[in-house]
Amino acid sequence: MDLELIAARLGVGREDIERVERLAGERRPAVLPGKNSAPEVLGRLGVGAQDTAEILTGWPEDGSPLWTDELRWLLDRSVALVRADLGGYGWLVPGPELPRGRGVAWRHLYVYAFLALIDDVMGYHRAHGVPEAVSWATLADLGRNLEVDRRMRGEGWPVMQSWLTLHWRGGVYELGRLQHQRGGVGDVDLHVPDSGPLTLAAVDASLDEAQAFFPRHFPDEHYMHFACGSWLLDPQLLEFLPETSNIVRFQRRFELEPYEEPEGIDADVEVRRFVFRDLSTPLELLPQDTALRRAVVRHFQVGGHFQWRKGRFPIG
Repeated sequence: MDLELIAARLGVGREDIERVERLAGERRPAVLPGKNSAPEVLGRLGVGAQDTAEILTGWPEDGSPLWTDELRWLLDRSVALVRADLGGYGWLVPGPELPRGRGVAWRHLYVYAFLALIDDVMGYHRAHGVPEAVSWATLADLGRNLEVDRRMRGEGWPVMQSWLTLHWRGGVYELGRLQHQRGGVGDVDLHVPDSGPLTLAAVDASLDEAQAFFPRHFPDEHYMHFACGSWLLDPQLLEFLPETSNIVRFQRRFELEPYEEPEGIDADVEVRRFVFRDLSTPLELLPQDTALRRAVVRHFQVGGHFQWRKGRFPIG
């Protein structure tokens, strides 16, 4: 198909389509699990009942009127694009942001792409001796992110579709309370999923597990530090929260780097995304049912802003 026509029909920029075509390379069709087995697979991926029903409704079956030639083209190429970087651990955009209001096939296109990549990532994990339980716990972040996106009324997925390519290329592993991202400069980057309290014991257990995991499964990669880049490391939080706060205890682990304005990251947006799971509700209507939420609202109301900070601490 003509790339300009594909872009026009999808309602995206031609440069987005040219990028997908360039990075995808291969031309073979994407192959998903059978639809009959899909509910079991989606369950293992942590996908809830409402999202599962939508995903099955839009399933890319041959002859489905929901799947136009250009939509199928994008599915095939997006799968190939992610597969081409299997083993990668950098940020990767699988394809353009689609107008998701055009139907379930459009809304969940990248979910279908991830389903088509399960055998690839599981094979990569097996080749590195990663236990199956860790594989499924890691990939179940798909369901968690779909649920968060639902809570955010569709405002979350454009970021999440790129974030999840890390899981599906073998770049991120969920080990207990934290997610651990392989890196290229001696650091294991830490991420904090929305999965319960960030307790001292849970963090310690996750770090201990990671210290054994990476030398065992990636012996050629040598890591010296745990690192993190997050609004959770904003020193201003120490003014708002008590010393006994889990966030404060987490932040105290790190030696912070000097502050630099992050490129492409708005810390205020990230705080709203993670603290409230909401980007558009007026401040006065946001819930203030925790000390953190009350402090964030007050900080915004007096014209304050948050910082995205980076820090690290030695492994071992």
